[in-house]
Amino acid sequence: MNKRDVVLLIFILLLAGLALFIDLNIDHPTWFENLLFWRPEKARDIEIRYGLDLRGGLKVLLAADLPPGQEVDPVAMETARRIVEDRVNSLGLTEAVVQAQGDRRIIVELPGIEDPELAVETIRGTALLEFIDTGGAFLPPGTVVTTTLGPPRIGGAVAPTATFTVTPGASLTTTLPLTATTAPTGTSAMTQTSPVTATSGSPVYRTILTGAGLEQVGLNRTQTNQYEIPFQLKPDAAKVFAEFTAAHAPPPGQRGYYPLCIVLDKRVLSCPVIESAIPDGRGTIRLGDATYEEARNLAIQLHYGALPVPLRVETISTVGPTLGEISVQRSIRAGIIGLSVVLLFMLVYYRLPGSLADVALIIYALLNLAIYKLAPVTMTLPGIAGFLLSAGMAVDANILVFERMKEELRVGRSLRTAIEAGFERAWTSIRDSQISTLIVCAVLYFFGTNFGASMVKGFAITLAIGTVINIFTAVVATRTFIRTVFHLAGEWIRSRRWLLGV
Repeated sequence: MNKRDVVLLIFILLLAGLALFIDLNIDHPTWFENLLFWRPEKARDIEIRYGLDLRGGLKVLLAADLPPGQEVDPVAMETARRIVEDRVNSLGLTEAVVQAQGDRRIIVELPGIEDPELAVETIRGTALLEFIDTGGAFLPPGTVVTTTLGPPRIGGAVAPTATFTVTPGASLTTTLPLTATTAPTGTSAMTQTSPVTATSGSPVYRTILTGAGLEQVGLNRTQTNQYEIPFQLKPDAAKVFAEFTAAHAPPPGQRGYYPLCIVLDKRVLSCPVIESAIPDGRGTIRLGDATYEEARNLAIQLHYGALPVPLRVETISTVGPTLGEISVQRSIRAGIIGLSVVLLFMLVYYRLPGSLADVALIIYALLNLAIYKLAPVTMTLPGIAGFLLSAGMAVDANILVFERMKEELRVGRSLRTAIEAGFERAWTSIRDSQISTLIVCAVLYFFGTNFGASMVKGFAITLAIGTVINIFTAVVATRTFIRTVFHLAGEWIRSRRWLLGV
């Protein structure tokens, strides 16, 4: 047994131990969950996620919210569908379905939704971000305004513009200040006292920039556990932004007094004052006491842009998890029975090599489950079928190897030579079959992604993951186990050929 086999054996055992730790239904340490840097902070729980057919969820029908008789641009509807799909995927909802129905509607299936209202608002919100010039007036957060890009729309009708009153000398505090990234950021709010006269009616405010000028949008949490959205403007927008902030920045040594209001879907988020010119187009929107879900959803809407077509919710149907729970229980029961029969068959028919293959198959199952939790992969009934099929293919690879070994032993080869020849001769068949399976999975995934067949997509994902892991466990793990056992008890095995199933 050479040094390479020893290293492989240690690696396999450590990997199996790690997979078992991940698979355990326990509260994993926070530091371990934080290693999942590719997932949002609040979505790093290590757990199995179930699809709409197993866990339940929402099915939402969205329709273009346009005046009667106005035709819908097919290109705009397709763009809206893709933006909705991007927003849904950013919510961490794998196996979500977003597909067009006719020329005016979009169907969205959301598995495992915890806050339906917030999720629906995230996917349908127009997310039109505007930086407006109010002429020096402060607008309280929540004020609905009319801008040069048009009036607000609620349910397809023009919404009334809210009136507001600001008394002279009032102290107004904004909760979403806009600051240059190089400016001090020690406070989460800015207070400005300014003698502003009372304002009423429905003035039209000039839009300086829109969210179309955003190039990058992020989401951070401050040391005070408040969320903020750093952004970077595109070069052209950054130039306009720099000119406006420079023209309204206070003289050196004085505090800012001119507000630059941030408006989302015609509703004021905040009116931070301009403390200095911002030449690089970088800024930060602080979200005050907003929750993580609210902050994330706003960042998603800003990142993926405004919908080119306003959407309204036509119907919302709730899919109950009762049928899913029964399906999960039966699928688990069937999987346990099937794998038990396979393990028993390998042990009885192939004996010692079969028992080692059983160990590799158990490691195979542990690795699959660990990846399902870490990725995460949303489990559906077709996904479970893909896993069970890949498990059968894992056994098939071991059978190919063992049959080649038995052929070598029958023609008088030594045990060591038979082991090596068995793996070498079986490798080409295993390789070709696994590559063919991966090609089929790619085709299924493509059709599932582009034609809304999420069930086909789930089947392809689990089958592909199982196929890749199968190559490792059937070839590397089983081979290392057999070499280890031969090194420790080779002479004893030679005199007991019945242990090899010959």
